[in-house]
Amino acid sequence: MNKKEVTIYTDGACLGNPGAGGWAAIILFQNHRKDVYGREENTTNNKMELTAVINGLKALKFSCNINLYTDSLYIKHGITEWINKWKVNGWKTSNKKSVKNMELWKELDDIASQHKINWRWVKAHNGDKYNEEADSLARKAIIDA
Repeated sequence: MNKKEVTIYTDGACLGNPGAGGWAAIILFQNHRKDVYGREENTTNNKMELTAVINGLKALKFSCNINLYTDSLYIKHGITEWINKWKVNGWKTSNKKSVKNMELWKELDDIASQHKINWRWVKAHNGDKYNEEADSLARKAIIDA
């Protein structure tokens, strides 16, 4: 059976850093759309970016082929370049410091391994419809508590 083709747009937002934060993922499959989003009280923008991706992937019921769009280079570089080095180095950076947000990175690594993901970066606030909508949902999640 062929894997389902899915597109996911994610974004995180924070009022202050740290501060109240929100995250959102827009999942597109054929003619269907599912929005997942939430908030945390005392968090950072990078934690919200990671949480958005993790929860977007958790919302999928099957192993999928995914085009995942993020406006976070922290996510893009972290998952495509840095994570394998971190694992080899015992979750330490090249400066021998513990990886920030390590538990979230471990969770993302685990759930991402269940899918075939094409990680794509999109410039924020540049007119990409679904990136803008993910940003709006993440910001709305902060306010609507």
